[in-house]
Amino acid sequence: MSEVENTVRDVLRDVLGLSEDRVATFDAETPLFGALPELDSLAVAGVLTEMEDRLGILIEDDEVDGEMLESFGALTRFATQKALG
Repeated sequence: MSEVENTVRDVLRDVLGLSEDRVATFDAETPLFGALPELDSLAVAGVLTEMEDRLGILIEDDEVDGEMLESFGALTRFATQKALG
């Protein structure tokens, strides 16, 4: 597991109040937005802000779309690309 993937897991756990066990089961295909009741439109801002802080990245508004939030894998790939710059 990559450092970025671990950070994304930690952010989802901390911001959404998910259990460690639940987040540990997430894989690349685990659906997020629309599937996790905790991840509503208001929570998205908190998740992205926390990812910026913990990963030292900047997420522009025009980069946020349904695809990046569709699954755990998509969100992790997005964060990895941003972190690698």
